[in-house]
Amino acid sequence: MVSVRTQSKRVCVIGAGPSGLVAARELSKEGHSAVVLEQHHDVGGQWLYDPNVEVEDPLGRNTFLKVHSSIYNSLRLTSPREIMGFTDFPFLVKKGRDMRRFPGHKELFLYLKDFCEWFGLREMIRFNTRVEYVGLLDSEAIGKDLRWVVRSKEKKTEKVVEEVFDAVVVATGHYSQPRLPSIKGMDAWKRKQMHSHIYRVAEPFHNEVVVVVGNSLSGQDISIELVEVAKEVYLSSKSLNISEGLSKILSKHDTLHLRPQIESLHEDGRVLFVDGTWVIADTIIYCTGYSYTFPFLDTKGIVAVDDDRVGPLYEHTFPPSLAPSLSFMGIPRKIIGFPFFESQAIWIAQLLSGKRTLPSWDEMMQSIKDFYHSRDLAGVPKHYTHDIAEFEYCDRYGDHVEFPHLEEWRKQLCVSALVNADVNLETYRDSWDNDHDLLQEALQSPHFTQLGTEAFTL
Repeated sequence: MVSVRTQSKRVCVIGAGPSGLVAARELSKEGHSAVVLEQHHDVGGQWLYDPNVEVEDPLGRNTFLKVHSSIYNSLRLTSPREIMGFTDFPFLVKKGRDMRRFPGHKELFLYLKDFCEWFGLREMIRFNTRVEYVGLLDSEAIGKDLRWVVRSKEKKTEKVVEEVFDAVVVATGHYSQPRLPSIKGMDAWKRKQMHSHIYRVAEPFHNEVVVVVGNSLSGQDISIELVEVAKEVYLSSKSLNISEGLSKILSKHDTLHLRPQIESLHEDGRVLFVDGTWVIADTIIYCTGYSYTFPFLDTKGIVAVDDDRVGPLYEHTFPPSLAPSLSFMGIPRKIIGFPFFESQAIWIAQLLSGKRTLPSWDEMMQSIKDFYHSRDLAGVPKHYTHDIAEFEYCDRYGDHVEFPHLEEWRKQLCVSALVNADVNLETYRDSWDNDHDLLQEALQSPHFTQLGTEAFTL
């Protein structure tokens, strides 16, 4: 629904990663006053590489983590750069930088810095500022005009600032808080255990026997890297039905082994697998994913995280009782993120200005119940609630603000990368012959020509 009434709000955006940056831009464009609180010294969020992991608990069991980024040194994008950019700011190849189609993490960080500078966002950001508390100014005002108390601490001076905002946008990401399995003997195991959250380089595992738990992208990446330095690497997976690409890699390396799930851990260093095989290991690395967590947020129980289901959230963004004054950016997973974040940011900004309105509380709650029911019927576990994995949802979401649908070439390049990775896990980032025609279509599209071609080099 569209309204002609416009209002300017004072809005706190928590986090200066991709979703927080585009939220700040859209809020500003809509006439709001946005303040971005960022706990680190620069923009980027997850893409701001942090090698200093010694300060973190190896399993990331602290409520407030000291390390935010989970990126390891060798990480490269799993999607081609052409599909990654915001719709009005393409992820261009720059001379003198990482010019690969699947560049390393630093290149995406530099893209986000470019985005920040191009749109003049830096002046809105307070760096080295950690948010410690966000709560309702008046809990009796639910259903009326809500306001929020935000308490933050400046890292160097430890000065605490308490402010009141009309709205809060939570854009803190969800690849920081380790999600750990529950394994018999885990607490008693005396040797080194860590989550991939603090894995950075392979060298510390030289000549070790390492068990990598989890056959995700990071589990595969880290196993492939470790096999070059470790004595033996055992990749423990829920399913032994593996991709053709992983099968090729296993056949290449005598010291890389596939194993089923772990049955139990023992004080003498033994790792017992459910098929009865075992190994004495030096280190276990849990590549078991991440959980949503908002330790600073006090909504009096209105918003909760239950087995990685953040809810209730209408369209994965708005808690009906607190919307639109509280919103969450970037909750969905398995999507083409940047365009989706952009459509989210526009919707949030226009709702806050009064240009658009949300459905009634009853309608939003019914939509959420219907969605949960559809997931249950499809047999989707609760902790995969926010795994979308469908282009159509992103297009429907954008329709709330007449945001353009994903271009066909963007969808096809995404699918092509996934298919290629499945077959050629070790080489897909550098060998993509089937993409030639799609790539030409992408580069000639308005998305890439809108800023001129002088910055683009093949």
